[in-house]
Amino acid sequence: MKSSIAVIADPDTVTGFKLGGIKSGYPVENMEEAETTLKEVFKGDFSIIITTEKIGDELRKTIERLTKASALPMIIEVPDKTGPSERKTDPIGELIKRVIGVEMVK
Repeated sequence: MKSSIAVIADPDTVTGFKLGGIKSGYPVENMEEAETTLKEVFKGDFSIIITTEKIGDELRKTIERLTKASALPMIIEVPDKTGPSERKTDPIGELIKRVIGVEMVK
């Protein structure tokens, strides 16, 4: 059963999550490295993969392709050290809609 959490992000964000108790951290320096790491980690024994909004926005097609067939692992996007980014869509809202079939409205 999947029960672990992994973080794929810039080194500073990974360090912050490790200080918070997350054991599996994968610091990446560029989008190519982030995509390769995401694909590898997605095959692992994780229930949640945390990444930054910046990585999520750049790798949206890859994330959608990976998560299309299964609800786990969930990929959750958080702001990086520069703060939240302006977004056209809400990935968390889309995840909730896909998993439970209900659209969250504000």
